[in-house]
Amino acid sequence: MTTNPNGRAVPLVASGHTRPVTHLSFSPLQEDGSYLLISSCKDGKPMLRDWTGDWIGTFMGAVWSAKLSLDTAKAVTGSADFTAKVWDTYSGEVLQSFPHDHIVRTVDLSPSGTQIVTGDQTKKIRIFDLGRPDADPKYLMGKGIETAHEKTVKSAVWWDLRSHEAAYTVKFPNAITSLELSAPTGTLVLTYGNDVSFYPVIPSSSPSHTLTLPHPPSSASLHPTSGNRFVAGSTNDPWVRVYALLDGTELELYKGHHGPVHAVMYSPDGEMYASGSEDGTIRLWQTTPGKSYGLWQSQSNGL
Repeated sequence: MTTNPNGRAVPLVASGHTRPVTHLSFSPLQEDGSYLLISSCKDGKPMLRDWTGDWIGTFMGAVWSAKLSLDTAKAVTGSADFTAKVWDTYSGEVLQSFPHDHIVRTVDLSPSGTQIVTGDQTKKIRIFDLGRPDADPKYLMGKGIETAHEKTVKSAVWWDLRSHEAAYTVKFPNAITSLELSAPTGTLVLTYGNDVSFYPVIPSSSPSHTLTLPHPPSSASLHPTSGNRFVAGSTNDPWVRVYALLDGTELELYKGHHGPVHAVMYSPDGEMYASGSEDGTIRLWQTTPGKSYGLWQSQSNGL
């Protein structure tokens, strides 16, 4: 049974990691309605799971960030071993490895799957062409500097990929703790200090929306279909909270982790969200507790 008698959500626990989970990322919905989840962890074993939370495979490397290609055939990881690696998700083999000067903290794949972008501890952003792995990467650099940012990252930058120069910059009063793109809603979600900000992908198209929360968010994710709520984790406590986008009203509050929550993300269909914690576990929560979905079976089915 996955819902208790009072209707409260009981999460599915995806175990396997032994150290803090640093990042989570779902793939887009596939043609058959399924999707994948990849997790990054300090234990050196990023894991790939199917949409029910079942384990598919494990890669190697103390990973800070991991993303999947649109077709889920490839994964890219950024690691503490000073490399970014591209993986075959079917075989688990490393396809390409790109050396860096320091720890690689964030990575992503282009929509075409032909390029990767990386950000490392030195504040350098590199773009690698997977079709020319031996070629030097292209760098995104701020005006008058040889890195993308100076010192602590307190700004979000929209880059012109033709000139590799900054096109638009928004500065914040505190260090940015997470930045995720909600592709279905065309929104960038940023957390910093006690605030969560929501920016359109094209920043001048409409005004931004900022909410101040009672708990400093470590990560936040916007619901991909309704767009009227978001989930957030905090490094201050082990609780997972869902807030109304309009005014920041706390809608749901769940405890299941035994340590601070470092990462949260909604599934691409919005039916659930995942949370990753200092305790080394990933928990999957239903958006609508009691609804039959995946491994959850409602009490109305007699289970």
